[in-house]
Amino acid sequence: MRIGFVGTGAITEAMVTGIVGSGLEVAEIVISPRNAEIAARLASWFPAVRIAADNQEVLDAADVLLLAVRPQVAEEVITALSFREGQTIVSVIAATDRSKLLTWIGEDVQLTQAIPLPFVADRQGVTAIFPPNAEIAAIFDALGSAVECETKDEYDLLAVASALMGTYFGILDRAAGWLAEKGMAKAKARAYLAPLFASLAQRAAKADQTALDALRREFSTPGGLNEQVFEDFDRGGGSRALTDALERVLARVKG
Repeated sequence: MRIGFVGTGAITEAMVTGIVGSGLEVAEIVISPRNAEIAARLASWFPAVRIAADNQEVLDAADVLLLAVRPQVAEEVITALSFREGQTIVSVIAATDRSKLLTWIGEDVQLTQAIPLPFVADRQGVTAIFPPNAEIAAIFDALGSAVECETKDEYDLLAVASALMGTYFGILDRAAGWLAEKGMAKAKARAYLAPLFASLAQRAAKADQTALDALRREFSTPGGLNEQVFEDFDRGGGSRALTDALERVLARVKG
């Protein structure tokens, strides 16, 4: 299999890194020269990586082509390319409607949309894809795990959920900052909080048959400190602010 990347940004770098370290049988990874620094770095790190002269060369060489450009330039980049009928294409372009992509491509292709996250570099990423596609799911399973969405609505909702990453780190930062204000070194606060949150995430992942609200109660003694913080958060408008933010992102994703 030859995999091509049109667009050489952070997600391309993460995916290439993950693919090279995975068990996927890949003869060659062809990348565009757009970001010269990232392209040169990947080519120097991995013998399987080749920098193409231009985007069309990437497309022509690829069995599986990934479109990984910024949404602001997507139309310009895609409409300049000549696609093959039946070609297997994966779009990782954020907040870009499938019908627009197909119009820009202008051929009857096998198009899958995906939302890979930076963790695919370590083969620990969970990636939503739509529509279901066994070949593409196998690629993302090798980079962690794939969630195949049956409908566009499911895919859009997981796109919204992926927007929570910054908030996760923001909560860590605010909590570490509060501890620092109380006199603790911020580095020490972070050294405690980051593994604590990681352990909670692992618990949720392993107990996938247990309702999240049940886990919240499991980790909250009645009348205890954890219960108090959540109740204060909820009464103070935290839950409403979160759901309002998700609704606004959903509106943006749906255009």
